[in-house]
Amino acid sequence: MTTETQPSRASFWQIFGLFLRLGLTSFGGPAAHLGFFHDEFVKRRRWLSDSVYGEIVALCQLLPGPASSQVGLTIGFLKGHYRGALAAWLGFTLPSAVIMIGFAVGLSLWPEASAGGWVKGLKLFVVAVVAQAVWQMGKSLCPDRSRVAMALLVAIGLLMIGETWMQLLALAIAGGAGALMGLGSDRAADPLHLPLQSGKPALLGLVFLGLLVVSFLPQVSGSLAWVAAEMYRAGALVFGGGHVVLPWLQEGFVASGAMPADTFLAGYGVAQAMPGPLFSFSGFLGGAEAGPWGGLVSVVAVFLPGTLLVFAGLPLWRWLREHRAARSALAGVNAGVVGLLLAALYDPVWTSAVHGPMDFGLVLLLWVALTVWRIPVWLLAPLSAGAGVILPL
Repeated sequence: MTTETQPSRASFWQIFGLFLRLGLTSFGGPAAHLGFFHDEFVKRRRWLSDSVYGEIVALCQLLPGPASSQVGLTIGFLKGHYRGALAAWLGFTLPSAVIMIGFAVGLSLWPEASAGGWVKGLKLFVVAVVAQAVWQMGKSLCPDRSRVAMALLVAIGLLMIGETWMQLLALAIAGGAGALMGLGSDRAADPLHLPLQSGKPALLGLVFLGLLVVSFLPQVSGSLAWVAAEMYRAGALVFGGGHVVLPWLQEGFVASGAMPADTFLAGYGVAQAMPGPLFSFSGFLGGAEAGPWGGLVSVVAVFLPGTLLVFAGLPLWRWLREHRAARSALAGVNAGVVGLLLAALYDPVWTSAVHGPMDFGLVLLLWVALTVWRIPVWLLAPLSAGAGVILPL
């Protein structure tokens, strides 16, 4: 094995410090995070080659969960084994998680704040952000008519039957249709060269499945166990990461009546302005439902399944990337993910925020600012909140 695929070890605190800096400065969402990682660990520090980094990204993009965080913990694993993976995840996640849990606690201590105009501004900002995500993901994941049609059919089905089981069924059908239609590239995947071995991948896979089964057991609404179950299911079943977690968590927290839509979308809007992983939004939801401990439990629960899958699934990647039927099924699932997010764009995002022409005008302006003018979300979020206070929305 070459030295390129066996990088030298780094200490827990060295890895933690590097990822903490990234967690404090990495604005822009998953795609931007992957760029920051490439600059830091491939170009600057030369911890990885371009080819190995590309393989890590490909591996994590195909898994449920937050892809950028999974890439980060895999880099940490390469440099420091399990301690390194923990250091990378803690450093990258801690800043945004602390901020989101603190925001939830602040709202619970001052509930009147959630009724202010700034919440309205953030809700309209979320409409623009999700619309931009649908646009960008649609261009990359639905490059032909078949996948555009598949995404639209998934969205229609979810809008007509907005249940959690329908989301799972729609993605399963999309994956089956993708395999039958032979979507995706005919080119055989390049072989994997990642030197990763979890030691007991089968055991970790069983832990993942066991916890997933437990998460579907009935729980008392609002309890720590209920919050953990909701978060674990979201982290285990979300393909596409980031914005796609919105419909899953909305179903668990808003559609169930556990949280008002205004509070949910206000927290989501604030999460857009934070550096680090968008999955830290879970800290806000758990903190709002069950206090600081609920926020902590939520953050751990939503990231846990993706972490287990990274280490459990490594021995399967060579087979998965070399079999065209598997790649075609994943192409279908990705098209279904676009439909899932499109349905969420309408309900609850659009229906709870846009109620008149001025609302629509501000959403359109924010969308142009994001998509055409490329103004960063961390700047647009507070501007949107301010507009909600000043303008008669």
